Amino acid sequence: MNRLGARIQGNDCTFTVWAPFRERVEIRLIEPVERLVPLARDSEGCWSATASGVGPGTLYFVRLDGHLDRPDPASTSQPRGVHGPSRVTDLEAFPWSDQEFHPPAPEDQVLYELHVGTFTPEGTFRSAIGKLPHLVDLGITTIELMPVSAFPGGRNWGYDGVHPFAVQESYGGPEQMQEFVDSCHGAGLAVILDVVYNHLGPEGNYLRDFGPYFTDRHRTPWGEALNFDGPDSDGVVRHFVENAHHWIERFHLDGLRFDAIHAIVDQGARPFLQRLTDSVSDPAGCAPRPFLVAESDLNDVRILHPSSRGGLGFHAQWSDDFHHALHALLTGERRGYYEDFGSLEALVKVMEESFFHSGQYCLHRRRSHGNDASAMPTSAFVVCGQNHDQVGNRMLGERLPSLTDPPRTRLALAANLLSPFIPMLFMGEEYGETRPFLYFIDHEDQDLRRAVAEGRKAEFAAFHDQGEPPDPGAESTFGASILGWDALERADGASMLEFTRRLIAVRRSCPALRPGPRENFQVKRPAPDVLELRYAHESRALSVFLRFSDSPLSFPWTKPGLWRPLVATAPSEAPRGANAILHLDPWGVLVLEKVPSDRPSSLALTGDAA
Repeated sequence: MNRLGARIQGNDCTFTVWAPFRERVEIRLIEPVERLVPLARDSEGCWSATASGVGPGTLYFVRLDGHLDRPDPASTSQPRGVHGPSRVTDLEAFPWSDQEFHPPAPEDQVLYELHVGTFTPEGTFRSAIGKLPHLVDLGITTIELMPVSAFPGGRNWGYDGVHPFAVQESYGGPEQMQEFVDSCHGAGLAVILDVVYNHLGPEGNYLRDFGPYFTDRHRTPWGEALNFDGPDSDGVVRHFVENAHHWIERFHLDGLRFDAIHAIVDQGARPFLQRLTDSVSDPAGCAPRPFLVAESDLNDVRILHPSSRGGLGFHAQWSDDFHHALHALLTGERRGYYEDFGSLEALVKVMEESFFHSGQYCLHRRRSHGNDASAMPTSAFVVCGQNHDQVGNRMLGERLPSLTDPPRTRLALAANLLSPFIPMLFMGEEYGETRPFLYFIDHEDQDLRRAVAEGRKAEFAAFHDQGEPPDPGAESTFGASILGWDALERADGASMLEFTRRLIAVRRSCPALRPGPRENFQVKRPAPDVLELRYAHESRALSVFLRFSDSPLSFPWTKPGLWRPLVATAPSEAPRGANAILHLDPWGVLVLEKVPSDRPSSLALTGDAA
């Protein structure tokens, strides 16, 4: 069976299109030579043909029933935008140099989420390559790219893509993305991609012209759901399973992050996501196995169970409860989904069990929510102090440093990077970026642009005491969201960066901090408003103290042996057994490692970036 889209084979190109209800399907070649290529239909509604003399760069439309010209649903490149012709690419021709690269194990990962369009002023993959030394020096192991699928116009926050196989041209297109991934692997960095299989954007979405891709049997926050379980849904499932293979095989990606899987509805006995994870986890088809991460607000541990146990087969999922518990503690916010959080007890429960809501009543949802995840290893959960959703979905796109002070920002970094889970940073977080990450679009349909702006105002009507939401279609909204790398030249930015670098170095150098079995980890409350995260691995031990209060604190701490401070935001001396007194600043951090008996202790550390 031919793969969907246009595939170069020597001097020929095979075109395959799923359009089960069309009477006639052709390829209309428009550059460099105009001609029609008729396609033949098989029993499953796929049309295909091999055309001679069609090479990379050829522009074409799919012509339906002799009159309707549309971009290819599996187009890999849209050089003239989402409404224009598709471009034939030869992605198999890229000269990969990453044969010796091996991605880190999940428990060794430190993720860095970035948006290509705002990561650098140029907003391209090639310009992002120039920042890879920064990420390597920081200690990052894995880049998580926000969605890159083609969208209308030249700028979008990422979730209005309409060509799932195509790489956005303003980012540099598919060839630059291959170059970026190869460069990442050459620098020792893995790359995973955020894919959106729960909806498509509102402009340039032509899938319904080809087949029953959508259904009114289910609804999502963005309208009709994709048809994964209704009549004629096998072709829809095939389209998106092939899409996952497309990214992993043709772009050498090391994993995928699946956006909002709670909005993917499939009531079949073997649901779409289960079929997808089984397919791409087959080592015969993709080696090594890609790291598959789900975003879900269901708090359902079955997402992590293998398909043999009736689960969906993901290796990890985001724990939003961690973010909500930490954010509410540090900012005092209680609106919306934060109303269930705000206590230190909530953060303790998340640290111990991964989910805060594990079956009990949820105030925000007004019903019981979640199930028990405490039997899962901590390496099955990705956590963060900030991410694109929690920043970009705010009316003014504020990052944490704009909502609180530097000590709390440092505390958030420590709680995240020294948690028992897989930590993720949001681009710029490492140096305390204060520029917002706003919701921005560049729709070509002017009526749609106005509707989106009005919808944004209505969505935040209760927040208008803070001003009007920025116009999503204004270029200034996009421009305000581009990272301000000059912050690294200021003392506060350099200090925050060094603090973050130190935390990551501690995480990656201490075996006790490697996520895994929960018996290696404990949460204690040694003093009021203080959490102690205790880690143990063979003869190694580590204690992370986090102070959640506006006042300084000194308290006795008794542990046998000699301990050395690895990170300290207050002057701290190495505790020496009984009757040690520990000191914590307001919102302070202290990390102590037990010194093996055959190793000398380090000198005492002082200073907020120690």
